[in-house]
Amino acid sequence: MIEVKNLVKDYGGHLAVDHLNFTIEDGQIYGFLGPNGAGKSTTMNIMTGYIGATEGDVLINGHNILEEPEEAKKCIGYLPELPPLYVDMTVMEQLEFAAELKRIPKKERKSAIGEVVALAKLEDVQGRLIRNLSKGYRQRVGLAQAVLGMPPVIILDEPTVGLDPKQIIEIRDMIRELGEKHTVILSSHILSEVSAVCDHILIIDRGKLIASDTPENLERQMAGAAGMELLVKGQEEEIREILEAIDGAEEIAVSESGEEGVRKVTFQLMGENCLEDRAEDAEREESEEREESEENEDMNIIPQTDIRETIFFAFADRRIPILSMHTSKASLEEVFLELTADNASGAEGEEIDSNNASYAAEEKNDSDNTLYAAEEETNPDNASYAAEEENDPDKDFTAETEKEEV
Repeated sequence: MIEVKNLVKDYGGHLAVDHLNFTIEDGQIYGFLGPNGAGKSTTMNIMTGYIGATEGDVLINGHNILEEPEEAKKCIGYLPELPPLYVDMTVMEQLEFAAELKRIPKKERKSAIGEVVALAKLEDVQGRLIRNLSKGYRQRVGLAQAVLGMPPVIILDEPTVGLDPKQIIEIRDMIRELGEKHTVILSSHILSEVSAVCDHILIIDRGKLIASDTPENLERQMAGAAGMELLVKGQEEEIREILEAIDGAEEIAVSESGEEGVRKVTFQLMGENCLEDRAEDAEREESEEREESEENEDMNIIPQTDIRETIFFAFADRRIPILSMHTSKASLEEVFLELTADNASGAEGEEIDSNNASYAAEEKNDSDNTLYAAEEETNPDNASYAAEEENDPDKDFTAETEKEEV
């Protein structure tokens, strides 16, 4: 479990994170959603111990990230937007190096690395230099590195940015698989990505939490009306007359469909006839009836009528054929736009405010050093590896490390 309590990050009067409070429960995939500049990455950097907070606390499985950084970080696997990879290493060398930094016991490293290689489907490239890998494979290596050691909490910052559709689907599948054994926090501004994989969504805007619920509940809260679209073979006057007689049918619009004699009809169902509510009620009652039918054969339970049936029979009584019927509801995109609309102008202003330059720089991160900066804080003996690597990239540090340990 992760608890974020009254979290504040102040950059010279600019609140990148503004008194943020939320709880991440175990065993779910959480989507951390918000527009660019909303404070998502800043919050994640604080949660992982990469930067400190101005105020507030972050508890990772009961450990305060500031007061007990080593214990808290043992519970976290973190993938920044740009994976922190050494391009002159092979995939296996990178994972062996990361295993050493994470202090995975030597006798367990082979099996631990093999597990994440299989998870990320890296078997075919484990001997290749990282510089020669595609962006999709680099993202897989970064994800494997984050999961190495199987920490209970996996934090992913924009994991599908810049990937092609096939690569996005592959990363989504990996995230779903991770969600079966880990708590996953996924930061993104790509709405389809969040709705496709997440059990719960947190929406943040200008550093404040503005919504927290399941994707279905967020869509339902915004869906004050269910929309319907029909293709009907008939005259406009008759179509309007039929729909106006149906309770809750409002905002009726009839137009030409492009097919002779066929009209395109759109309208909203309001109040008790809201399609989603009626359909759910009918489905629930039908389910209850099936479960109890053997014990209650004489009770004659009748499920509530689906409003679509009412519409169908109303037109059938007038011998006017319905050629097609479609329903619609508020999408996650519409929910997001509605919730963030009031703050849109302010967020745009922050993007170009020169006073926030330091914030923008930290938000972007020095991605090549993110993992190692965090680890060196708790394991200073490993700092020399990164320094020597920079001066002598051709040196085999893995071999040297093995020799020292023997």
